[in-house]
Amino acid sequence: MINALYSITFVYLFIILGYLAKVIFKEQIDSKTLTIFSVYFLQPFVTVWGFSTAKLNWELLFVPLTFWGTVVALLIPAVFLGKILFKEKKERAIFTIAGFVGNTGNLGIPLGIALFGEKSVIYTTLINLANVFIVYILGVYIYSRGSFDIKRSILNIFKIPAIPAAIVAGILNFNGVEFNGHIKDILKMGAYAGIVLQLFLLGTFLEGVKLHELSKKLLFGTLVQKFVLIPTAAYFILKVVPIDEFSKNILLMQMITPLAIANINLAALYNCRPKDVTSLILISTLLFIIVLLFFSYFITL
Repeated sequence: MINALYSITFVYLFIILGYLAKVIFKEQIDSKTLTIFSVYFLQPFVTVWGFSTAKLNWELLFVPLTFWGTVVALLIPAVFLGKILFKEKKERAIFTIAGFVGNTGNLGIPLGIALFGEKSVIYTTLINLANVFIVYILGVYIYSRGSFDIKRSILNIFKIPAIPAAIVAGILNFNGVEFNGHIKDILKMGAYAGIVLQLFLLGTFLEGVKLHELSKKLLFGTLVQKFVLIPTAAYFILKVVPIDEFSKNILLMQMITPLAIANINLAALYNCRPKDVTSLILISTLLFIIVLLFFSYFITL
């Protein structure tokens, strides 16, 4: 519990710093430049470092595959529920996918270290990589509502540096190639820098959010789905999955992480109410403090 509080304090500290920097320096803080630097230069460090923390085997790969299967299984009823609850297409798209695009990297990886130790990094990194595929396949399709070609969206996955970095790191890991101590230190510094920058970046995006303009129905529906329906259903699904309790707890933790910045990117790209999505990220991130305390107590049982 104490480790979780330290970790969440660290997380919100850099989010607040990013927010204050944007408020004080305004246009001098270029969020797009920070995004490019993070995605194309630092996120590959996060991925490669994660792969270097443990010897990869088929048993480990079963964890991200379980994450994928759980998300797809829960997304199907979410699509039908969205059609029932929301007539407006953009609200329906946000409700359907936003809760499944969680902050599995910037929050999930450091929280995994705080709650379960560094041995969790290989699991959280693999789950985060699986989440990248969810974002750039399912997320792109649902946010665009059919205006974007599926084949092209799949090809776009391979343009993300984290994907080829993960492939190379995975091949090296499978073949027993290990980095020496100095290279591991460099990878770790780059990974932590990437995590910090993404938290800072989230703070810059939150500047200018207008909560009063957000639909109450969309707010309530998305948060209930994110923090009640998804983790509850995932818990019962994971009970019948043949994996150890350590892996199950990490999977549950990643399922309850708040909405990720990737939602903003896709919502802005397809003009799907990016301001509403930013508000949802802010509220879900704040609410996550309470959710995390309950989760920390739950896993201690």
